[in-house]
Amino acid sequence: MRAPLDGTTQLITGASSGIGAELARLLAPRAGTLILVARRTDRLETLATELRGLKPGLTVQVESCDLADAAALGALVSRLPPVDILINNAGMGDIDLFERSDAAKTDLMMRVNMTGLVQLTRLLLPGMVERKRGGVLNISSGFGMTWMPGFSVYCGTKHFVTAFTEAVRLELSGTGVVMTQSCPGPVATEFEAVAGNPTGTKIPAFLEQSALDCARQTLGAFERGRAMITPGFWATVLIGLGRMTPRWMMRLLLARGGRFLRSKTPA
Repeated sequence: MRAPLDGTTQLITGASSGIGAELARLLAPRAGTLILVARRTDRLETLATELRGLKPGLTVQVESCDLADAAALGALVSRLPPVDILINNAGMGDIDLFERSDAAKTDLMMRVNMTGLVQLTRLLLPGMVERKRGGVLNISSGFGMTWMPGFSVYCGTKHFVTAFTEAVRLELSGTGVVMTQSCPGPVATEFEAVAGNPTGTKIPAFLEQSALDCARQTLGAFERGRAMITPGFWATVLIGLGRMTPRWMMRLLLARGGRFLRSKTPA
């Protein structure tokens, strides 16, 4: 089953930068209406102006919303036309030892990455099922299939997104609605600036994918109705190897990373 991208009403969360903004640029020539959701309204307005220039007649609706706020999500949906395509792209991360991590940031990450995604999907999915047409694209992570010290809660939230997507996709069989997830590896976005990097160690450049390449591959898989896409050659290889490696061996390999992180993180 293919996701209906042409002439439809599409909502993208986390659209102010990174993968979300690139998805919006790719969808603008095809969509009937684009609804851009994020907290940074100024960036959304700038992007909306750019998108309107890509396709005369395109309707672009800018919505500032805190996805961690259930009441705000309900108010958002009440203002919207029927949505055919939902792209749950918004998310945040944190890099730290769990017992030293900021509790408020951890709580916010769980509410944005999991609760907000589930609530928005719950609000919009019934309409798609009733109309027998639609699609949901969830941006998960390669960490939705593996784990690494320093990313404990982030990995947990992405494992949730991965399992949630797989299960709901099966429930949608025969409804006319498709659900896909993208599980990228490192992408050149603002993730590190938000998550922090206590070690100062940079990801090798050859492993990092551009947001545009990630968005392009993700959108192609979504339109074809694939269940899952891991954008990028090296991400596919490394995540695949990680999934095939026995857990006991992964624990041995990554334990040194845990000790290194602890040595670099102030007490």
